[in-house]
Amino acid sequence: KLNLGCAQWCEHAKECLGYDPKEVMQAEGEETSLVDRLVEAMKRTFGSDQRRITHALTVLERAKEIMRGENGADPKVVLAAAVLHDIGIQEAERKHGSNAGRWQEIEGPPIAEPIMKDLGLDEDTRDHVANIIANHHSARDIDTLEFRIMWDADWLVNIPEEYPDHSPEKLTALINKVFKTQTGRRLALERLLPQPAAADNAAPVQQPAAL
Repeated sequence: KLNLGCAQWCEHAKECLGYDPKEVMQAEGEETSLVDRLVEAMKRTFGSDQRRITHALTVLERAKEIMRGENGADPKVVLAAAVLHDIGIQEAERKHGSNAGRWQEIEGPPIAEPIMKDLGLDEDTRDHVANIIANHHSARDIDTLEFRIMWDADWLVNIPEEYPDHSPEKLTALINKVFKTQTGRRLALERLLPQPAAADNAAPVQQPAAL
């Protein structure tokens, strides 16, 4: 059994393992630090609004789960979008008297941009996250893998709250209609439907459009 603790310090580790453990640990540490700082910024924005904070944190956890099953997504984009996707909801209520998705999509990106800039996220990442926030209810103008992961994570959290009385048949139809990743759909079928019928109900998922 390989001791990865020792592998961190071995000069031949990269040749032996095919990757550098030090680089992986550094990347994971940076990712964790970024998420912590994003969460703190989100909490400052929401203040005492514990319901919105809890929702964002739950979506973040579901996004992490889905991302582990979907290859090729940029973690910075997925995690930042998960934490900040509803960041404009209070401003939408203040300015428009409504938390409807279209107002969140308008008000969210201008609030998210300075948060991300202060945390040192590069412009491409900021633009991608802002575009996800600007489409996280309508899915109009974006179809990247990162968007699909965040979209599915949000639906995983929202379905039990918004459709508590749906029959298994209606839930199956809803899940097969709205989910955009294989992993997200599988998790929804496993967790939101009675078992073992869920495994037989999955519909194929289209691949994200090439950028």
